[in-house]
Amino acid sequence: MIAALLLAVVLRAFVFQAFKIPSGSMLPTLQVGDQIVVSKFCYGIKLPFVMKTLVPIGKPARSDIVVFASPKDPDKDYVKRVIGLPGDVIEIRNKRLYLNGAVFSDPNGFHIDPLMIPGAIQPRDNFGPVKVPSGMVFVMGDNRDYSIDSRFWGCIEVEALMGKAVGIFFSWDTDRHAVRWSRIGHIFR
Repeated sequence: MIAALLLAVVLRAFVFQAFKIPSGSMLPTLQVGDQIVVSKFCYGIKLPFVMKTLVPIGKPARSDIVVFASPKDPDKDYVKRVIGLPGDVIEIRNKRLYLNGAVFSDPNGFHIDPLMIPGAIQPRDNFGPVKVPSGMVFVMGDNRDYSIDSRFWGCIEVEALMGKAVGIFFSWDTDRHAVRWSRIGHIFR
């Protein structure tokens, strides 16, 4: 019994952890009520609680879905997609995303709000250009019109990433109060 409990604690601390999606910022990729599995070792073995990397293993790649503590409220975990890597220049003009000066055609990002907000009012639709500093990533939600992300609070330290989402292990439709069977077992590429 104690060995099983110890194994579970070690696995959660260093290998995998489950997270529940509470908002629509990653629609349509992640639905409210999806529960995802996150690989905690893909970017390195970290010392629990202090998030200090003991053994580096890999680096975040563009389009990785990552989990990290909110820069504004460390008690909340966020799930977003990596858009910019260290050295990249990110700019958004009239909802169009530019990566290093060229239009970045991101198949995961979408807009549903026809309203165009000037950058002087808020950075949702017009932002930058900003160069991603060394050791950091620029993240955005797939639901670009309804995501609070790096456009609002800046880049995230790679060290702060808890891990990479690998798949959906359960999905509950809160509106219909039913399991979304078709989403269970979906693996992210």
